[in-house]
Amino acid sequence: MDASTALGFALPLGLGIAAFGSAFGLGKAVSAAMEAMGRQPEAAGKIQVGMIIGAALIEALTIYALVTVFVLQGKI
Repeated sequence: MDASTALGFALPLGLGIAAFGSAFGLGKAVSAAMEAMGRQPEAAGKIQVGMIIGAALIEALTIYALVTVFVLQGKI
């Protein structure tokens, strides 16, 4: 197996793992934020801002993985 074949198998697999991890992390973050807002409705604004910033950072990691896949596809 040469390097281009290995990249052909590894890139989609790695992107799938990154997407799954991102979805799992976002689900846990939003779930915890909703639970915290339910317990303390008066702090909902601060909790929501923190949740949105965290969700953006999690999504950024997935986008980095997607960009890496596109860059490495040029090597195949």
